[in-house]
Amino acid sequence: MPSRATVSRPEPTPSILPALELIAAENAAVILRLLADAEATLDSAAARLLAARSVFVFGVGRSGLALKMTAMRLMHLGLRVHVVGETTAPAIGPGDVLLVASGSGSTGAIVRAAEAAAAAGAGIVAITTDLGSPLGGLAKVTVVVPAARKQDHDGQVSAQYSGGLFEQSVVVIGDAIFHGLWKASGASAEELWPRHANLE
Repeated sequence: MPSRATVSRPEPTPSILPALELIAAENAAVILRLLADAEATLDSAAARLLAARSVFVFGVGRSGLALKMTAMRLMHLGLRVHVVGETTAPAIGPGDVLLVASGSGSTGAIVRAAEAAAAAGAGIVAITTDLGSPLGGLAKVTVVVPAARKQDHDGQVSAQYSGGLFEQSVVVIGDAIFHGLWKASGASAEELWPRHANLE
C-alpha cells in the first residue's frame, strides 16, 4: 500500500488586534485610577523634579529603559538630568532628586541607590505598585501604579506578560509629568527643539 504524502499546513497567523485592544484597555484603566487617586502625588512629583538642582534617574531592565525616556524629555525641558550608571553621572547630594521606578518596590539595586541618595541628603521620587515597600518607605513622593508586578503571573491584575503594564505606565507617567511642566513653563516647542540631540 503506497504511503501517503505528508501535507504541510501553514502556521496560523496570529491576530495582533486583540492584543492591542487589551493593552489599550489596561492602560486606560490605570490612567483612570491615577486620575482619581494620584493627582496631588503626581503634582508633587513634578514640583520636586522641577525644583531639583539635578535630577538623577535610575531603573533596571525595562523600567530603566522607560525612565530613560523621561530623562530625555526632562533634559529637553532644560532640567539638569543624569542617568545613574552612565560614566558622566556625578555624585548626588542635597538639593538633588533621585527618580526611580520598581514595580515591586524591593529591587535590590534600586533600594540601595535610594538609601545612598537619602544618606547624601537627596530627595527621592518613586514609581512603584507597592506604597508599603522598602522603596515606598524611602521616597519623599511615591506614585503608586495599580499594575501587576513582574512576577504576578496569575493574570488577575494584568493579562500582559510580566511587568508590561507597569513599564508602560512608567512611560505614560513620565510623559504626563513632562507635558504638564512644559505647558506650565510657557515655552514653545521651537524653544525646546535646540536641546534635541544633533549627533545622531
